[in-house]
Amino acid sequence: MPALDPRAILDARPTGRPSVGVIVAIAVSSVCLLVALVMTSAEGPTFLEGLLLALLPLPLLLAGVLALDRLEPEPPDALVLAFLWGAGISVLVAMGINTAGLTLLWTPLLGQEEGFVATAVLTAPVVEETLKALVLVGMLWFRRHELNGPTDGIIYGSMVGLGFATVENIHYYTTAGPDGLAVTFVARGLLSPLVHPLCTSLTGLGIATAALAPRGWARVWPVLLGLLGAMTYHALWNAAPSFGIVPVLAVYLLGLGIVVGLLVVVRADRARIVALIGQHLPQYGPLGVVALPDVVMLTSLARRRRARAQVRAAAGPGPARAMRDYQQAATELAMLHRRLDRGLVDRAAFERQRGPLLALMLAARGVFTPLWRPEAPPR
Repeated sequence: MPALDPRAILDARPTGRPSVGVIVAIAVSSVCLLVALVMTSAEGPTFLEGLLLALLPLPLLLAGVLALDRLEPEPPDALVLAFLWGAGISVLVAMGINTAGLTLLWTPLLGQEEGFVATAVLTAPVVEETLKALVLVGMLWFRRHELNGPTDGIIYGSMVGLGFATVENIHYYTTAGPDGLAVTFVARGLLSPLVHPLCTSLTGLGIATAALAPRGWARVWPVLLGLLGAMTYHALWNAAPSFGIVPVLAVYLLGLGIVVGLLVVVRADRARIVALIGQHLPQYGPLGVVALPDVVMLTSLARRRRARAQVRAAAGPGPARAMRDYQQAATELAMLHRRLDRGLVDRAAFERQRGPLLALMLAARGVFTPLWRPEAPPR
């Protein structure tokens, strides 16, 4: 029997390595990122300071986004692609289009100052949100199985937005000059670091909704609504400073409301996944891949974490990885059942994906079961 490749099984692909398409997209995005950085470095004397300030909050922001991804972690290559697409292709192309619009359209029509406002309010939201959305649409087309619910769309949208915001902030910090650098950092790095991730999360939410919908317009309208929401909030954010402090506060509060709404959606999605695990996994008890203590453990993030820690303390990282693979395979199996119930996969595809997941769960369970003492079920 050939050795199991957990990464390939969990990602539902032939091998655990990234596909050629993903590698090419990452490479192109990386080149675009380098070009954008070179162009930005020539715009002001504070490039290094701007680079450091833009990177300063990034670990915390990434940790916050990835904390949403604990129940059903997304493939690392897909997360890297989403971030680099936002930081590279989206930024570079947007710089060209926005500059062309300002130079060729808005400045001749309105003058330099009003033209800049028109570019920020009318051109930039449409251009930037469309460019950021392209990678999410690509996932809907080529890797729809990765979009198992609204949380996935929010995570991928946030990663694209973080990439875009990081490089855009480098530009703003670099061109602010020494006198305006501190004010710009407070405004963009401390008060509004989530604007781009927030906007693109709305697009991602629409994309994820479309991934769970049947073919036809049921897949189109969520994408359009999500993109429209992203463009609208982006435009409101850019327009508000032109009208005074009250509109700025109103748009800021609207953004906080959207953040709270997205967190409520994530919480509800997590509860849905837990319910799917409890609904579908007990039927596999006779196969030896799951028992009641396993289901109890799988339906709580805290109990999952404690189980991994217990196994790691007893026997090291190898068995702990087996426990982690078991947890993720069980979650993927529950969501695969949901896709079958909704008619998103046929029976043949379901069987092709279910078999390797069960094999991985059985093999992983054989590794960690002798090392794990299950917790008592909650009353």
